[in-house]
Formats: sequence, C-alpha cells, structure tokens
Amino acid sequence: MATAVLLISCPDRPGLVHAVADFVLSVEGNILHAEQHIDRESGVFFQRVEFDVDDARLRREDLAPEFATVARRFGMDVRLRFTDERPRLAVLASREGHCLGDLLARWRSGELPADIAAVISNHTDHAALAEFSGVPFHHVPVSAETRAQAEATLVDLLRGYEVELVVLARYMQVLGHEVLDAFPNRIINIHHSFLPAFVGAKPYHQAQQRGVKLIGATAHYATSDLDEGPIIAQDVTPVSHRDSVADLVRKGRDLETVVLARAVRSHVEHRTLVFGNKTIVFG
Repeated sequence: MATAVLLISCPDRPGLVHAVADFVLSVEGNILHAEQHIDRESGVFFQRVEFDVDDARLRREDLAPEFATVARRFGMDVRLRFTDERPRLAVLASREGHCLGDLLARWRSGELPADIAAVISNHTDHAALAEFSGVPFHHVPVSAETRAQAEATLVDLLRGYEVELVVLARYMQVLGHEVLDAFPNRIINIHHSFLPAFVGAKPYHQAQQRGVKLIGATAHYATSDLDEGPIIAQDVTPVSHRDSVADLVRKGRDLETVVLARAVRSHVEHRTLVFGNKTIVFG
C-alpha cells in the first residue's frame, strides 16, 4: 500500500498539529504514523506524518499544491514524498568492500527500498561484485593532478543516472565543493567513531595501543567540514584488552555496515530532517 509522507519544519506555534491533521482529514486521507519534535532552544517545530492516500479525494500531484495554503499560513518548509517511489542512489567505494557488499546484498534481497543505479570507485577492485549484482560499474581514478577532472566526471555520472542520494561506502577520497554543492544533505558517509581522537591512518591500531573499551561507527551527511556533518546514525560495541587489532577491525567493519545501512534506510524512507549541523531522525 502506497502512503504519502509529509516532512515539515517551521517556527513553533499553537495549532500546527491540528492544521496538519485537519488537512489530511479534508482530503479524506487516513493518518498511519505521526511524530513531532520541538527544538526548545530555537523554537522550531518538526513533524513527520505518514498517511494513506488510496481513498483520498485528490490525485497525488494535487496534494502538494493543496497543502501549500497550510504551509504558507504557518511558514512551513515542506517535503511531500510517496513510499512507493524508490529513490535512485549511487554507491562510491574504494578498496574496502564490506559496506558496498552489504548494501548490494540488502538491495538484491528487497530489504532496501531504493534502486542502486551505479557503483563508482577510484579503484577496479569491485567491478566483479557490481557486475554480479547487475549494477553498472564506473572506474574514476583520482590523483592530485586529476582531482578536478575526476570530480567533474563524477558529477556528470551522478546526474546522468538521475541519482537522488550518494552513499560513500568507505570511499577514501575527500569530496570537493563541486560534488558537495550538487547534492546538499544527500551524501551519506560512514567512518569509525574515534574522531576527533586517533586521526589519520590505522585508527584501530592506535585504539588498541591505548586500550580503548568501546569502538563505534558514525554515519552522517557529508559537508565541507569532512567528518563533522549532521549525524544520522551511530552505534558502539564493547572491546577489551583481549582483542587484537584484527579483532577491532572486524568488529568495526560489522558496525560500519549496520550503521550505514540504518542511515541509508532512514533517508530513503523519508525519516530525516537536517537542522543546522544536526539531524532530526524520526522512528
């Protein structure tokens, strides 16, 4: 059953919940899920409302124009999406393939409500995996001398595939403004959660030498601030002095796959709203 999803943010004031519910009732829809949050410090209201439109009196394409009157009255920023519309995404990877393989497996099994349009990498390691999954593979090598041209090629590919979301599945290249500006709040990155500690190469080696007791993973929207974009999902797992570096790397990879998949699902199910440098993630 296809449903409609309203994602709303606006200055908080009385009557917001009533106005949205009244709109759904007026078009003869039926609310299935509703969740709201108020950021008390800024006075901003956020809401996600999912409602059945099978028996609505309006066509899909008329719902947004009809709701525009409510949005103008309350100064709302609104997105209206439908759950049977599968967002198109591209997955970027480098040499490590655990996150890429996990996303492709979830997609092939029907678990991921999106379409993986392409796999793009600065190496050729995963060409066979993409081919096995029936997904086009593109090799876009990157060097200091070719970075500008590589990014232009990357943007052309993403636009050519009409991609809505870009997933950095352990893509070990820093994206420039050309890519980031083309997909604001539509690029998801995954990394270990030691930052800002253990910066640089071999973070698990550094962590093992320091005797850490927790390791984790963070998925966030990519911004020009590198690993400091709005966080979508995180998780941790306990470790001990008995764990070798190999153990930490294995446990870290397990976390990265789960956390990245959770973040991608939240985005493609229309559950995220970005506010400043943080996200509102509805359940």
